[in-house]
Amino acid sequence: MQPLAERLRPTSLDDYVGQSHLVGRGAILRQSIESGKLPSMILWGPPGVGKTTLASIISHQLQRPFYTLSAINSGVKDVRETIEKAQGQRFFSAANPILFIDEIHRFNKSQQDSLLGAVEKGIVTLIGATTENPSFEVISALLSRCQVYVLKHLKKEELVNIIDSALKKDEYLREKDMEVAEYEALLMFSGGDARKLLNVLELVTNLAEKGEKLVITNKLVEDAIQTNLAIYDKTGEMHYDIASAFIKSMRGSDPNAAVYWLARMIEGGEDVEFIARRMIILASEDIGLANPNALLMATTCWDACRAVGFPEARIILSQCAIYLATSPKSNSSYMAIGHAQQLVRETGNLSIPMHIRNAPTKLMKDLDYGKGYRYAHDFEKNFAEQEFLPKEIAGKSFYLPSNNPAEDRLRQWLKERWKEKYGF
Repeated sequence: MQPLAERLRPTSLDDYVGQSHLVGRGAILRQSIESGKLPSMILWGPPGVGKTTLASIISHQLQRPFYTLSAINSGVKDVRETIEKAQGQRFFSAANPILFIDEIHRFNKSQQDSLLGAVEKGIVTLIGATTENPSFEVISALLSRCQVYVLKHLKKEELVNIIDSALKKDEYLREKDMEVAEYEALLMFSGGDARKLLNVLELVTNLAEKGEKLVITNKLVEDAIQTNLAIYDKTGEMHYDIASAFIKSMRGSDPNAAVYWLARMIEGGEDVEFIARRMIILASEDIGLANPNALLMATTCWDACRAVGFPEARIILSQCAIYLATSPKSNSSYMAIGHAQQLVRETGNLSIPMHIRNAPTKLMKDLDYGKGYRYAHDFEKNFAEQEFLPKEIAGKSFYLPSNNPAEDRLRQWLKERWKEKYGF
């Protein structure tokens, strides 16, 4: 028997739950589907929000051949063979076949390069699914040829609707006498993942005895999950909650907790690159200038883990996690760019001061581009005081050093040169 999640996979947009901003009546992606003018696209969103289902519905509704590859176990050879098959199915003015690639962020550059020609020539319409930011994980040449659609976490009422619909529509569950008295545990253990929600529901409904009514309560769900914890962990139990606990433990300077949550992720089958990426972000966001070597350690960890893989990568991850947890903390860089971006949004494109504009031609020099610029290396201590910000925001501060030995030295260095301007 197929798993419940597969039995209930929607086959039309009308049955699809969530993402109304994309596929609701009049929404942008729905309009593209209904018009038949479908661009290549990247579906970016958390697990279990319907990326694979949406790709399948699109193919079904447009009656196009549908090819699917998983980036986990497909190489360049598989991509090329699939493209050749797709090309062989195109006749005259027939619409492009759809090539769906799950977890496209796991494809390396050469694998992604192998897709470019087919997408450019219209041999296939690409639909890629990813849980990671495509700006970082998809090569720019491919990304520029795709429309990115962001899928959101499912809302509570949407998840409840999925539960109720399953009990009413599934032919096997309809035969059982069941009632949901409490939804909280079902929702909590699913973590907003619809597929995981249906897996948990199926696990619980298997407890139903023939001829007896099953009342689904929070305690019943918790007991069922505890009994089957090993199986459930392998599906990535509380994927984002555990990642959050890992990050917050390092941010909170607790190496014991950091290693524990790291172990939970490793034992749960988490992707080594996902863990390493999170540590790179933390090294800059939460440690930053308090210990600049943290970012070097994290990026080295990323490279080393990609080179050796599991099981040895667990040692590298542990070393890095402990280093980050025991490093002094500062979010001054994170706060500085946040304040600067906010001011840019509020003030728009302010004029660049003439003395720091580029002047590569005589005409620009005649227009006073670069006039009055003081070349720092011509002055004592390689420093010449001048204003670099637009006049409308001259003297504005974005960077405020945190209280740690490394930034105390930076604070003193800035004070010696800028005097009152960097008086903090």
